[in-house]
Amino acid sequence: MRRLRIWLAAGAVALAGGGSLAEEAGQAGTSNEASSTKEEPLTPEEKAEKEARKACKVEICGVLANKDANGADISCAIVKTWREKDIGKMLGGRFEWPWGNAVCQSNLDLKRADLARAMSEESTEVALGNQKVSCTLHQKGGAAPHKVEVTMSPKVSFEKGKAVKAKLNWGEASAPMLVYALIYTGTGADNSANVLGPQVVRMVNEFTGKKCAEVRKEQSGAPTP
Repeated sequence: MRRLRIWLAAGAVALAGGGSLAEEAGQAGTSNEASSTKEEPLTPEEKAEKEARKACKVEICGVLANKDANGADISCAIVKTWREKDIGKMLGGRFEWPWGNAVCQSNLDLKRADLARAMSEESTEVALGNQKVSCTLHQKGGAAPHKVEVTMSPKVSFEKGKAVKAKLNWGEASAPMLVYALIYTGTGADNSANVLGPQVVRMVNEFTGKKCAEVRKEQSGAPTP
C-alpha cells in the first residue's frame, strides 16, 4: 500500500501539482529522464512528450523570472511515460513496482498571477486548483493495462521565493477494484499525515532554481554546464 502512495506522488505530482515542475526536477535528487537517456535512447513517443513538456517549462520559467502577473494564464497538455526501471529508482529500491511502464497525462493549468506572487511576495500560499491525472499502468506479461484517474488540489506555501510547505490534498479516484483499494488507502494516509509534502517542496525548489536557470541559459544561447 505504501509503495503505490509513494509512486502516485512521484507520477501524479510530476504531471499535475506543479506539473512539469516536479517531473523536470527529477526524483530522489536524480533526473528521471537523464537516467533513462544514459541507459537507453528515448523512443519517438518519449521524444515527442519531452518536447511538449519543454515548451511548457519555458513558459513557466519565463513567468517565474520576470514575475509579471499580466498576460495569459498557462495551460499545457502534459504526457509522460514513466519507465518501469525509473519508477523503481524513484522508490529507492525499498519497494517492488508490480507493473510495467506507466503513461500519465494531465492538463496543467496555472494562473500567471499565482506564479508571479510566489516569486515576489514575502510570504504567500498558492492553491493550484483541482487537477486530474490519468494513467495507464501496463502489466507485465501482456495482460490488459489498468486505467487509473486521480484528482488533487495541491497547495504550496512560499517564503521569499522558496517553497517551504506543500500538501497534495488528494481527491476522488477511479480505477479497477484491486488498484482502487491501494489508491484509496495510500492517498487517504497522505491526506492525514502529509508524508509527501517535503518531497514536493524539494522538487518545486529544484525546478524554480536549477532547472529554470538551465532554461534561461539555453534560451540565451549560453552553454549549459
